Amino acid sequence: MTTETLEIDTIDRKILMALQADASLSQRSLAEAVGLSQNACWRRLQRLEIAGVLRGQRAVVDLARLGLDLVVIVMIKTSHHSKDWAIAFKDHVERIPGVVDLYRIGGEWDYLIKVVTQGISGYDRFYQQLVDGFDLSVVTGHFVMEEMIASRPVTLV
Repeated sequence: MTTETLEIDTIDRKILMALQADASLSQRSLAEAVGLSQNACWRRLQRLEIAGVLRGQRAVVDLARLGLDLVVIVMIKTSHHSKDWAIAFKDHVERIPGVVDLYRIGGEWDYLIKVVTQGISGYDRFYQQLVDGFDLSVVTGHFVMEEMIASRPVTLV
């Protein structure tokens, strides 16, 4: 993760806000929405991509409609805190189906994993794979009952 920031202006902010709301906008529609010509908009998009501010596009998929109806927030404590262990743990977690997010966090817990799976049996398969070969002090799952706000665009000031 880089800590280098890119200076952006009001037009760049408008572009980024519009793309967060709808990344499928055509360049023409995006240019019109932010008050630029298509060429000027394209140049700004290129600059934002090269700088690493824009990192691809994604479709929003309703996973529950595909049978992936259980979201679990998994909290983990471990007694291992070396960089090498963290990298090995990340590599291990990355290979487990259903993992959509992994964070190393501060405070009482060490890691947070978001898992999307099919029912409690899917979560059990995830759990068995997670603990296989890793010394984890505490693993607890918090089952999501209702998604109230998700993938909300970040307001850029």
